[in-house]
Amino acid sequence: QVQLVESGGGLVQAGGSLRLSCAASGRTMSSYAMGWFRQAPGQEREFLAVRSWSGGSTRYAGSVKGRFTISRDNAKNAVYLQMNSLKPEDTAVYYCAAAYTINSNYAPFSRWEYDDWGQGTQVTVSS
Repeated sequence: QVQLVESGGGLVQAGGSLRLSCAASGRTMSSYAMGWFRQAPGQEREFLAVRSWSGGSTRYAGSVKGRFTISRDNAKNAVYLQMNSLKPEDTAVYYCAAAYTINSNYAPFSRWEYDDWGQGTQVTVSS
């Protein structure tokens, strides 16, 4: 099991940027695909981005492709989500998640394939 703690959320105006961080502890992150999800009130948890532990595979949801960038630093046990051109509809609680795998290019987008989750960080985008 890996423990995940997100940070970097906050209030930003539409068109602005935020960078979310996720710190992992407990097990080495290099055995995990790392993903970002979000959940707005009354809505399902939505996949945003994932990066395989090798870094060789990256996937994005269509709603954020071209605006959000996922990166990871296995040496620091951290994963990041750079969010640009933010919109009011990006307002949600953002979660990082870890999917254990022996496949270095594994990059799942289904939330059911993730083993561990952080507590989330609130992102609010004002119009």
